[in-house]
Amino acid sequence: MTKTAATGQVGPGLAALRFEMSKQHQDSLDSYRSNGEVAKKIATSVRRTGRLILLGMGGSQTVNRMAEPDYRALNVKALAVSLSEQLYSPLPLEDATVIITSQSGESAEVHRLFENFKPHADTFGLTMEDTSTLAKTCTSLIGRGGSEKAFCATRSLLISLTLHQLVLNELGVDSKAALAVLEQPEDPDLTAAANHLKDCTAVVFSGRNLRGLGEAAALGAMELGRMPAYALEGGQFRHGPMEILGAKVGVVIFRADEAATALGDDLASQAVAAGSPTVLFDASGTASKAAQAGAVHVTFKKAGGLAASLAMLPAAQRLVIELAGQRVADVGTPVRSGKVTRVE
Repeated sequence: MTKTAATGQVGPGLAALRFEMSKQHQDSLDSYRSNGEVAKKIATSVRRTGRLILLGMGGSQTVNRMAEPDYRALNVKALAVSLSEQLYSPLPLEDATVIITSQSGESAEVHRLFENFKPHADTFGLTMEDTSTLAKTCTSLIGRGGSEKAFCATRSLLISLTLHQLVLNELGVDSKAALAVLEQPEDPDLTAAANHLKDCTAVVFSGRNLRGLGEAAALGAMELGRMPAYALEGGQFRHGPMEILGAKVGVVIFRADEAATALGDDLASQAVAAGSPTVLFDASGTASKAAQAGAVHVTFKKAGGLAASLAMLPAAQRLVIELAGQRVADVGTPVRSGKVTRVE
């Protein structure tokens, strides 16, 4: 078990994170099984409008980014936009299905959105609190187990992603693989990966279809480890930011069974060649040249789409917590932030 860097003890913030994560798979399955009617309504709306806008902030928005490619694969015009961006450079929402994701359903941006936007019949929520402003304002998917108490989002991410999978199931995407990874989660050894990144002063997280997973991991690294972390879609990483690479800049790449599988491995190989400690989270089911070159290879069963994100997300959370434990004495105890951001 990860302990704090300074004392060697498990503090209350870290203990809270561990508790939330211990519940996340069962709560996700329970959420999947208890939200069928609302998921059907959302799927009916998406089929009618053909356009889906996913709104959220922080961890909630990284979930939307993880789900976005799977909706697009169904030829849905899906776009994940932060709530703050929607407030100040708004997209028209009148002809779209809208899903507003907020764990608490009470963030400042949720309240501000409803001051300026009157929800229509195709507006839905995704939240952990059935008594929240969001849930009271529009028909909502409700995650089981209530809001998590730990500072950094963990359980709420997996539950929210599972609820997107439920909507996708109603749109015709087979959920068998996704449910399998929740029912029998993989638990890879991350010791080598954490040690490989131990001396890094910053870490870049990257993926192609799994770009949203990279964003979730980078957010967690900043919140828990108070370290510089950056999330870059794989192609964007190649267009200039590779200049940052070197011995003190770690790289974590997520790849799955996807069209860009080979590109993820090549990017990891380039990072190794540049001297960056590199970790490859890999559900592609293919061999890795990057692993042969020196990247730490964390393998998962072959998976694509949200099934891959559902399989890797808990392991990514554990890696981030390990990195934070190497760097700060009070993992999970915020000094500048709160669980629910009530000020824009």
